Amino acid sequence: MKISDLLRFSTDSLRRRKGRTALTVIGVVVGTFAIIVMISLGIASNAQNEAMLQSWGDLTQIQIYNYSYGAAGDVPKLDDEMLETFRSHEHVVAATPFYSSNSMNGNVYAGKGDRYEAYLWDCYGVDMNALEAMEFQLQSGSWIADDVNLGKKKIPVLVGANFAYQFQDTRKSYNSGKRQRWAGQTDSLGNPIPPFVDVNKDKLTLKLTAYDNNGNEKTSEFQLVVMGTFVSDTSKHYFTESGIAMRVSDMKMLEKEYQRLSGKKNNSSGGVMISNGTVMREQDNGYQEVYVKVDDVENVGEVEEWIHDLGYEQTNSLTQIREEMQASVVKSQMILGGTAAVALLVAALNIANTMMMSIYERTKEIGVMKVLGCEVGKIRNMFLVEAGAIGLLGGIIGVALSYAASAILNNINTIAALFGGGGIDLSGLLNSIGGMYGGMGGQISIIPPWLVLLGLGFSTLVGILSGLWPAVKATRISALEAIRHE
Repeated sequence: MKISDLLRFSTDSLRRRKGRTALTVIGVVVGTFAIIVMISLGIASNAQNEAMLQSWGDLTQIQIYNYSYGAAGDVPKLDDEMLETFRSHEHVVAATPFYSSNSMNGNVYAGKGDRYEAYLWDCYGVDMNALEAMEFQLQSGSWIADDVNLGKKKIPVLVGANFAYQFQDTRKSYNSGKRQRWAGQTDSLGNPIPPFVDVNKDKLTLKLTAYDNNGNEKTSEFQLVVMGTFVSDTSKHYFTESGIAMRVSDMKMLEKEYQRLSGKKNNSSGGVMISNGTVMREQDNGYQEVYVKVDDVENVGEVEEWIHDLGYEQTNSLTQIREEMQASVVKSQMILGGTAAVALLVAALNIANTMMMSIYERTKEIGVMKVLGCEVGKIRNMFLVEAGAIGLLGGIIGVALSYAASAILNNINTIAALFGGGGIDLSGLLNSIGGMYGGMGGQISIIPPWLVLLGLGFSTLVGILSGLWPAVKATRISALEAIRHE
């Protein structure tokens, strides 16, 4: 018996019993449809969770702090040497401190007679090469190279997208609405109002102000040269919106100059804080915090554990939240998938029952085939092909219905609006579904190509396995008894 004959016999047999075949296929359709839709909801939920976490921050980023809980047990210094240790890890792409001095007092001035003033409140020293590797974006200008030297008292900086709006007009009173302009502010004609200062053209002067032990005011001035402007992305860091970033070496130079003016050492670290009755000791010296960029989100847990082994118990990343979200989705999918699996199990029993009935009805046909010398394996394969065809056909229809259901779910709000205007008001129910599964504004159901192949393969496999015992039973029928069978 050729393969073409095998397929023809199997197809003819299913066609002769259209009603029974259709009912059996429907069972497979329901099971396949349920499984694909349930999995698609989980995939969409995971995608929405990933998007939400991305809006909170970089999933591949780890923050390391230089303090520990408890009255004893110092952590290692978070210094340049430790930065090199972090960078030596195979999965670490970049590492940089976000270095600031809480005790340094300074303002930035611009305009004639220093008319416009901005407070130096969001200024950090960073590794520029690391920022580029961490996918910070510039809307204009370029990154600051390590060897850039603009001359004495000139500091190259990068500024936030709306840093210019931090400047106030000191000639206006504090109660005046014209003292400061805001990003997005428009005039009576709807035209955007520009800031007082053009940071790319106007001269910016940083003035450090300190008081010595006798209360005498001392100042020191530096010119800030804007080399570029960040694309605002507060999920990465707030200075991309309205702050200043400079090289770590320049920040340390400013800090040293401020200490010289005040005659005091910087006391921005080394303090003692009380938290829930526990002493939280902040390490003297070193950077307050360091950010580490990992090459892949799947390696974040490994790198974070390695950092803990180095002695830094206080770290922060979005990995734990991500894992908890994924575990919650998997739990929901297992519950829903179990329900769908029951439907597919019932379909498998229907396939087995259909094939057994087919054997009883075709007993004489089986006997004739054996007498004519047909191989036992061919007879078995004929029934397996029939069972597999039922599974495959049910899988194809189930996949088609799954795509239809996915399209409906992803347009649930539009459908809700249509029902809201009709005689039957289903908008409340549909909106609740949309809010439950599509609260982040993304797709409620996502069916990737691999899920289609999985659905088709699984339904076909269920059909073949369900028909295995009936097919074996068909091969054990005696040829003589089968011929005499009426």
